[in-house]
Amino acid sequence: MSKKHVTVAWTSGLHARPASVFTQAVAATGADVTLARPGEAPVDATSILSVMGLSVGRGEEIVLGSDDESALEQLAQLLESDLHEEV
Repeated sequence: MSKKHVTVAWTSGLHARPASVFTQAVAATGADVTLARPGEAPVDATSILSVMGLSVGRGEEIVLGSDDESALEQLAQLLESDLHEEV
């Protein structure tokens, strides 16, 4: 499984609406993707409750994991961009 370290740029981090946008983007890739704080156990990135449970704020680093390099790159770009430009 490949991993990619990403710094979340979204103003409100991965809470509520942004978490929903992110989990929908993950599901749209069709890939198995995990999300974790560095050094912690990964969670299923399609689960909004799991993603919100990480309590990731703006400027925090997370680790995306997947066997699909294209999905990792796409999701990393989404998280590193301004959410308001994406929706």
